[in-house]
Amino acid sequence: MNKLIHYLFHNPRIILVVTLFKLSPLFSDKVYLKLLYYIDFGKKLNLKNPLTFNEKLQWLKLYDRRSEYTMMVDKLLVKDYVAKVLGEEYIIPTLGVWNSPDDIDIDSLPDQFVLKCNHDSGSICICHDKRTFDFEGAKRKLKKALKQNMYWRGREWPYRNVVRKVFAEKLMVENEESVATTKRLDDYKIFCFDGKPYMLFVASDRAHKVCFDYYDMDLKHLDLRQGADNFKGIVKLPKQFEKMKELAAKISTGIPQVRTDFYEIEGKIYFGELTFFDSSGFAKFDPESWDEKLGKLIVLPPPTRDI
Repeated sequence: MNKLIHYLFHNPRIILVVTLFKLSPLFSDKVYLKLLYYIDFGKKLNLKNPLTFNEKLQWLKLYDRRSEYTMMVDKLLVKDYVAKVLGEEYIIPTLGVWNSPDDIDIDSLPDQFVLKCNHDSGSICICHDKRTFDFEGAKRKLKKALKQNMYWRGREWPYRNVVRKVFAEKLMVENEESVATTKRLDDYKIFCFDGKPYMLFVASDRAHKVCFDYYDMDLKHLDLRQGADNFKGIVKLPKQFEKMKELAAKISTGIPQVRTDFYEIEGKIYFGELTFFDSSGFAKFDPESWDEKLGKLIVLPPPTRDI
């Protein structure tokens, strides 16, 4: 308890953020985002003439409200959309869908699988061996996740009306060694601007302390940090990167900014998800100049609602 009090005393921003989260329903989207932006960045949110990446993400939350975005953030429904645009061969197989974790028929699932919710980030439960899998613990985690509406914390409006489900997917692994060591796949996330891939974000070393590395479209490492350290070892880069860029361009065309996430397993590409608001538009860039550099790439569309 003393350590917690000491931490909060030296990090008053945490208290402000948590308080704002709890009071979230009392504020309109615009007022809430202005308050949270000021707490995080120590300056006013410029919505009349946004310049930076993070400012423009807040603008897009408020004024780019195309109804299809709700389907695109739904981890289940987006599979059908991407299958039509790219092809079924890029989709990770779904093994079952349920309204509640209590409805899951674990006997119908293979020895290895993944459980997750379709509306959030972080509810993933990985089963490497059904004989030792803590199914009751997984159900508790999923039940808690189902109660959360992702909209309220960052006002990422597409999540507000997602019909929440639990589903099982095939466990995708690189090889048998990955199964034995429970190694997580690296994520390959491509920042796209209206169909133009610009930057690759690799999340690696998830078994220890996740690391973030950024690359340009020629796979040259960029001097950029955001939310985590660079990996100190050799980052495994995708062998099929040119094809991955082609796929990312197809599913991001017509969208001002979206992150397209993929995996690569034995040279084969699989779709992960679409992310419209990376870090909800509240992650600081180091160096800070990247915030404006990426912001220039976002061409704001005509607003779908009054400003």
